[in-house]
Amino acid sequence: MTVPEQASSVGAERRERLKALREKALKRKVLARHLSDGFNGRWSGRQWVQAGLFATLGMMVAAVIPGFSQSTASVRAHEPRQSLALALPPLTLARLKGETGDSWQLVRVNRGQTLGSVFKDMDIPKSTMSQILEQPGAREALMRMKPGAELGFDIPVNGSLRTFRYDQDESHRVELSIAGDKVTDKKVIARPSQVRTVVLSGKVGKSLFRSARKVGLTPANINTLTDEIFKYDIDFNEDVGGDDRFSVVVEQTWREGELISTGPILAATFTSDGKLHTGFRFDRGGKPEYFTGDGRPLKKSFIRMPIPYARLTSGFGSRRHPVLGSIRMHAGVDYAAGTGTPIMAAGDARVQFVGWKGGYGRAVILDHGRGYTTLYGHMSNFSKIKPGQRIPQGTVIGYVGASGLATGPHLHYEFRVNGVHRNPLSITMPPPEPLSGVALAQFRQQTAVALGRIRQVENIIYADAGPAPGAAPAVAAAATAKTVAVAKSKKKKTSRG
Repeated sequence: MTVPEQASSVGAERRERLKALREKALKRKVLARHLSDGFNGRWSGRQWVQAGLFATLGMMVAAVIPGFSQSTASVRAHEPRQSLALALPPLTLARLKGETGDSWQLVRVNRGQTLGSVFKDMDIPKSTMSQILEQPGAREALMRMKPGAELGFDIPVNGSLRTFRYDQDESHRVELSIAGDKVTDKKVIARPSQVRTVVLSGKVGKSLFRSARKVGLTPANINTLTDEIFKYDIDFNEDVGGDDRFSVVVEQTWREGELISTGPILAATFTSDGKLHTGFRFDRGGKPEYFTGDGRPLKKSFIRMPIPYARLTSGFGSRRHPVLGSIRMHAGVDYAAGTGTPIMAAGDARVQFVGWKGGYGRAVILDHGRGYTTLYGHMSNFSKIKPGQRIPQGTVIGYVGASGLATGPHLHYEFRVNGVHRNPLSITMPPPEPLSGVALAQFRQQTAVALGRIRQVENIIYADAGPAPGAAPAVAAAATAKTVAVAKSKKKKTSRG
């Protein structure tokens, strides 16, 4: 044997011994000959991580699948069901005989629904509806139905209309007997109603609107309470707390145990931060107004801003004119607003001027009496007013524009006293004229009744407000306001909702 052959034999024996030792250490056969040349029989760290990940996923699947199988098995266990045939209640003997009064169907008219669609839904021919509308007063009542109106159909088992009824007005109901397509008889049934004077009282809570609706006030009543009676004395967005109370006297119309309507507010009290505010309705000159307990109007003579929520852009006093460029006296105030924004009369007035007035452009001048006048300039258009016409406070007299010497749409508003310009933002407005004479005496009589009703309901708050017998109602109201005791605490600000 040559030297190279011996070296090769020794190398082979060495490799066999190493192989045996490696197999003995790993207790398994070496797979190196079945893998790539780079595998040395040991797993790398990455391979161990992958193996652990697959093992974890396998255990999770093994744990979840039995739960699904049990859930499915439980659902399947409850699948068998049984259907029971329930008999309908039998028709009454009167219904089987087709007797009157046992087959009335009442229908409430929905918004947008017409009389024709109602009759079509009831499978009543148009010829029958035409016969009904030919009856005196039927067309006027049925063609002007409001949503919620009730119609009655007496349809027996045979399916033909026998009697039809509708409300002619709030106090009368009409019943028409029908045979075939002809009306054979007509009855007008009186439905007496009852008017009750009630006191609706409650706490503001989280929302004045929701609390007032809960005790029975209508949305119109709530608007009157906040936007007319107490809007000058109470900021309902900032000054009202959850413990504040309100009481309102209204007249409600009831018929057959159902509330039909709620009238306007006759009297109201509102306790805010321990202070009692009162308001009473009284007709002066044929126009309803609200007054304090001593007969003074709650409505102010003038409103500060003829445009609600407008932005003040120029105040009263000397300034450089934006168009002419010279220093001139600005005899009013300017409110910026979009073109077409309505402009309101600042107070009750007689229209003195409507038309074009030099640099003011389209302008309106109102005479409020007692030497007070107001001017409104730079309008884009006028409303339907004319000189000499009397208008109440809040009437829309025109619309914002940029006519005359103006750089953009805005309202120029002036306030004059005996012809002298005054700053409308700082002048003390004249107080409204109180009631006097016969009107004051009549008002006091009404005040006594309304305030007495409120005190009956609010007996806890007004327990100490009882005036001496025979005291004037105005004094009673003042005593009530003085003796109200409400625990003051830090209130959470509450909006109207």
